[in-house]
Parts: sequence; C-alpha cells; structure tokens
Amino acid sequence: MDDALYSSALLRLAAEIPHIGRLARPEGSARRVSRLCGSAVEVDLAVENGRIANIGLEVKACALGQASASVLGANAIGASLDEILSARDGLAAMLKGGPVPQGRFADLSALEGTRAYPARHASIRLAFEAAAEAFLKALDTTETTTVTG
Repeated sequence: MDDALYSSALLRLAAEIPHIGRLARPEGSARRVSRLCGSAVEVDLAVENGRIANIGLEVKACALGQASASVLGANAIGASLDEILSARDGLAAMLKGGPVPQGRFADLSALEGTRAYPARHASIRLAFEAAAEAFLKALDTTETTTVTG
C-alpha cells in the first residue's frame, strides 16, 4: 500500500461515511461514475431556503472516492449552492496543485497526497460533482413547484 496515497486520515474518512442510504423523497439526485475505474457515487438532496437540509449517499467507490464522499456527507447539511460549487472547484484545483479548500470542506486536505495520481482524480471528484448537479436539480424543482404550486 502506498503510504502517500492512503494516509491514516484518508482511510479513517473512507471508513466513516455519514448519511449512507438514499433519501425517500429527494428534491435533487445525481449519479456520477468514473469511466476509468467504475467508481460510482449517487447523491440525493433535500434543500430548504437555499441550503442543504438533508443528504443521502450511495457510494460504490475506492477508498479515495469514499473519503471524498465522507467529507461531503459530514459537512453538506447547511451548505449553500455556492459552497458546494466552491468545494467542487477547489477540490479539482487542489488535485492539480492548487491550495487546499478552506471553510466547511477543509477536511478535503486529507486528499492532498493524491495529487501525484491523476488517474485517481476522477473518482475523488465524483461526490462533489454529483452534489453540485443534485443541488441544481433541487433548486430547479423548488422553483418549478413555487411557480406552478
């Protein structure tokens, strides 16, 4: 096992993913799959007042994808769309050598050691990409309901 890739902090995150399981009635859902390795993450969201009120995760990924999903699950409730988009973009930038994301999703720092493994980056980004898509769908559903309801 490569110690630079699988730090104890990363493995701890991968082992403790919160909010596992689908939501009964999500307002937004998205599934992302890595073509390279087959890792998959599905995110269900409930949104209230422009913030995540509940999250459900289905994670079938390697330890790296699991760790990223764990950071999302542990910190998503209460997050705004801007925070999710910033975390998604900050994670992608960090993997390319940029700074570690700050704020709500600062625990993504546990994945900093994966920069040197670009073949694994798609799996690491799955959870945040799915969360951003699910959030946008939830907002679209909420706006449609408000207008027609």
